[in-house]
Amino acid sequence: MKYKVNIKETSEGYAIWVPGLPGCWSQGTTEKEAMENIKDAIQAYLETVEELSKDKESRYVEVG
Repeated sequence: MKYKVNIKETSEGYAIWVPGLPGCWSQGTTEKEAMENIKDAIQAYLETVEELSKDKESRYVEVG
């Protein structure tokens, strides 16, 4: 699955976040490192969402 990420160079390296996943962000010394780190952050984010919603009634919708 692909996620759009935004990346910004800072005085400490690169900040990176996923607009579609509120609160999902990471950083890295280099752009490459930030891109690798956000993959781990996305995985952890999705696992947390799954865990928090496992006992909730859910539905799926298809878009497009």
